[in-house]
Formats: sequence, structure tokens, C-alpha cells
Amino acid sequence: MMAPNALAGLIERFDSHREMYRSGRYNETQLRRDFLDPLFRALGWDVDNKKGYAECP
Repeated sequence: MMAPNALAGLIERFDSHREMYRSGRYNETQLRRDFLDPLFRALGWDVDNKKGYAECP
């Protein structure tokens, strides 16, 4: 299963650089690119809307 491996990688990366990520220098945009988007992709979400669905209901 891909998700657990991807999650383990994200956790390892965070643990390796914990102090920098928790500092005031690490911003919301970086958090999203480095952790949130990869997390949602691992869970099967189409974060980049590659299927081209309309974004409004």
C-alpha cells in the first residue's frame, strides 16, 4: 500500500528537520507544498485537479 510508505517518509522528513519546521522562518506555503499536498495525494486526493473537474459545486 502506497499511503503508509508516503506517510512514513513525511514523518521521517519532519523529524529530521523539526527545529527548522517549528521556527518562524517556515511559512504556511512551504508547509502546504512540503507536507499537506503530499499527505492528501497519498490519501488519493486530486490536489492539483489533474482530472479537470469544475471547482465550484
